[in-house]
Amino acid sequence: MRRAMVDTVDEVGRAASEAGIDADYVKGGTVAYARSAVQWRAAEAEVEEAAGFGADALELWDSTRVRAAGALGASFDPACARVHPAKLVRGLASAVERRGATVAEQTEVLDWAPGRVTTNRGTVTADRIVLATEGYGATLPQSHRRILPLYSLMIATEPLPEAFWDEIGLEHGQTFCDFRHLLIYGQRTADNRFAFGGRGARYHWGSSIRPNYDRSPRVFEHLRTALRELFPSVADAAITHRWGGPLGVPRDWHASANFDPATRIASAGGYVGDGLSTTNLAGRTLADLLTGADTELTRLPWVNHRSPDWEPEPLRFAGANAGMTAMSVADAEERLTGRPSLTARVMGPLVGH
Repeated sequence: MRRAMVDTVDEVGRAASEAGIDADYVKGGTVAYARSAVQWRAAEAEVEEAAGFGADALELWDSTRVRAAGALGASFDPACARVHPAKLVRGLASAVERRGATVAEQTEVLDWAPGRVTTNRGTVTADRIVLATEGYGATLPQSHRRILPLYSLMIATEPLPEAFWDEIGLEHGQTFCDFRHLLIYGQRTADNRFAFGGRGARYHWGSSIRPNYDRSPRVFEHLRTALRELFPSVADAAITHRWGGPLGVPRDWHASANFDPATRIASAGGYVGDGLSTTNLAGRTLADLLTGADTELTRLPWVNHRSPDWEPEPLRFAGANAGMTAMSVADAEERLTGRPSLTARVMGPLVGH
């Protein structure tokens, strides 16, 4: 599975190029900064774990190779690429339309059954159906407890001069993160902005999804502060864009690609924020499953995996938000004690660790 995921990074670039999509794809790798002794040990463990799989080759960089504030070093994963997701998805939509498919936007799915999908604009009949609603599946009765919508928010700065990027040592195509528990992630965009995101937005009662949840001033300020802490010289840069959206989280944090030959209904999802590459792998896997092919993809361990349902409310609300709070507490605990967080160890199974 790990080898398939690593190979998919190249496949996204190949498929985009073949379809004539300019999505700012550059394979520059991911720099994961270690900004404390605890994080440095986590970096060492990550590199060691990758070596054990033998599917990819992570590197351990010392402090002479990284320039994030307070960084003792970093792990470097070459199997990662920068991409502009909106350009990619719009390009893919155009590509499938050129092949004769119809993309029915502004069409809300209300229900489905074998051979039929009911929408707010009528019923669509089909021999085979693919459920690919990700976090939005929580809004449908049939999949309400199958997936939990967890919001991830992002900010982008104004374009920054080349001298700034030389100063912080972040090259075109490189993405970055660190080893804190409350996840952050970022990239240097094609037009020299920071695009920077992370968790921190709370889960909303009943797995509700609303447009105003895409923006949280508190989380946006948290992201701005975290970016300044990593790169203090960005302090005066203007934040020009703010946005967000829900990710799909299964109960065991385990993505899947499924097909039931009896009902001829397929599904894929549960990517927990790693969907840009994983959707490509899921699409290729489902294509083989739907056509009855027996391939390496159809034998991957995520095929026909079924995650347990999320608990009903109020347990889901309490557990999801307790997990988010615990990750903030775990980061504070490690800063104070200099040791791996006990809170993270206890709450790890709830948040996918």
